[in-house]
Amino acid sequence: MNSEISTPQLPVTGQLHQFAMAFTSSTRGARLARRLVSHRLDTWGHPYGSHSNDSLTLITAELAANAVRHGHIPGRDFHVRLTGTPSLLRVEVTDTRTERLPTPQTPADADADSGRGLLIVAALATDWSTTLREGAPGKTIWAELSLR
Repeated sequence: MNSEISTPQLPVTGQLHQFAMAFTSSTRGARLARRLVSHRLDTWGHPYGSHSNDSLTLITAELAANAVRHGHIPGRDFHVRLTGTPSLLRVEVTDTRTERLPTPQTPADADADSGRGLLIVAALATDWSTTLREGAPGKTIWAELSLR
């Protein structure tokens, strides 16, 4: 399921870009989500290696990994929605677990292998939060990156 509305390779002059897709709730799905977000940003005029592309790609990677690790229900996908305007990029990752809401984190133990994802999101994003999904079980974690 892939729906997108965009005008690739045009200068950003006020248009709204959108990309949305469902991914299997697996490490492979999370990796694909990250790669497609990076590619889509590149086609929207935020080239690979730029601050906006690198930051939003890393944010997507962390949110998608969390959806797979903490929001997984067998047989259900997670969804990624990416929108962009000349002043703001926003990524939303939706999974189907409502009972597992993210909480503010304290820094992980220096020797820990995990536990820093939302700290990375908070450090890179201009704003982020969680909303409950309307009309279905689950939650959406979104993050925004201001371009101004």
